[in-house]
Amino acid sequence: MEDYKNASKHIVVLAFPFGTHAAPLLNIIHQLSDACPNTIFSFLSTQQSNNSSFPNKFHKIKPFNVRDGLPEGYIYRGDPNEPVEYFLKATPGNFIEAIGAVVAETGKPIDCLITDAFYAFGGDIADELNIPWVVLWTAAPRTLFVHAETDFIRQLVGINVDETNNSKNILNIVGPQDKSLDFFPDFSGIRVSDLPGGVTCGDLDAPMAAMLYKMGLELSRATAIAANSFEDVDNKVVNMLKLKFNMFLNVGPFNLVSSVSSFTIDDSHCCLDWLSKHKPSSVVYISFGSVATPLPHELEALSEALEESDFPFLWSFKGNPEKQLPPGFLERTRSRGKIVPWAPQQKILQHPSVGVFVSHGGWNSILDSIVGGVPMIFRPFYGDQILNTRTVEVVWGFGLGLEGGTLTKEGTQKALKLILCSEQGKKMREKIGIHRERAYTAVKPKGSSVENFKTLVKLVSDT
Repeated sequence: MEDYKNASKHIVVLAFPFGTHAAPLLNIIHQLSDACPNTIFSFLSTQQSNNSSFPNKFHKIKPFNVRDGLPEGYIYRGDPNEPVEYFLKATPGNFIEAIGAVVAETGKPIDCLITDAFYAFGGDIADELNIPWVVLWTAAPRTLFVHAETDFIRQLVGINVDETNNSKNILNIVGPQDKSLDFFPDFSGIRVSDLPGGVTCGDLDAPMAAMLYKMGLELSRATAIAANSFEDVDNKVVNMLKLKFNMFLNVGPFNLVSSVSSFTIDDSHCCLDWLSKHKPSSVVYISFGSVATPLPHELEALSEALEESDFPFLWSFKGNPEKQLPPGFLERTRSRGKIVPWAPQQKILQHPSVGVFVSHGGWNSILDSIVGGVPMIFRPFYGDQILNTRTVEVVWGFGLGLEGGTLTKEGTQKALKLILCSEQGKKMREKIGIHRERAYTAVKPKGSSVENFKTLVKLVSDT
């Protein structure tokens, strides 16, 4: 523990070990470690998450494992929510135990606590230790605003609870789900049905819903909130967040400022060479993220749309394409299609050949598309993805949600043709190009994200 003895400050970091949460948090910790000499960071997450996040050792960032809450002999049966719920039941006790063990092992008291924004209990831990509490919000500013205003939204539109989940938190049954949230500035295009589950519908007592609700109530206690976004990505909403919280700092997008990104990873499946053989803005890039997969009939519909459209496509496919896609599809489309198990998404979306991105609508993917200047087609699944889809389509105007929210052959073909072959698609590319310029401006010297990061460094360094 020589590194701890030589460090003047010790910062403990609590990661959420699911989805794409731990990686952005580790990215900002890398940036802080570069900017804060003589500071050491203890990064707490589950063993599985740490094993994937720390393939190599880092001089000033040390991983420590926390209990994952899984029963002994647990076997994963395909429900991604189950490990999350077990883990949430183990919090905050597993983190409190680990923090005690880290301090005992290193002999170094904690000077600052940095957590994923999901962890409302971080405020209690920081108060007990009398240290600052800094949180990282990894999703869109608009999603954070919705969670922070959940009580107000419920008062105005009520709660529509599925009777099968027996939630106790029932106020009243709302009216039409297409009711607008026009009582907030710049929300007139957002409907009740676009909100994440647990805000006005669904099981409000479910572990994730309860955690997000508590987060919305408690984040005002944070010393600062750092966000993977930039000032002008959603300006009116960002300004409302600045008024609501002590210090709201946009320090992204991380895909432009991160010291650890996919740009350090080899293109092992030769995607970029393949893209270089195609015309500008002609290729369909498809990826639904690391968690969700469309239903079998949707995969079939998407395959048929791609086959009949004649557009070249690059598909980052999670699973077994030979078993999950229609018989003969791979052979029939081999001359103009490429399917890979993993792709360097940031590099791909910045390649001039890519004309549209078919996505699940996760925030990291939207930022990748903005930085690449590529319009989007959305098939959202859960969480913030429906709100993200509606925001991009109606508020920002550089993407399309599919009719009915699912993949059909006709709907997919229509969306592809609109973006790749029409004047409306050209306008979408121009609109996302404006967002792209704003993102790059934010990370230039004296740019807003650079200046906000300096503020964050000062806060952490002065603790």
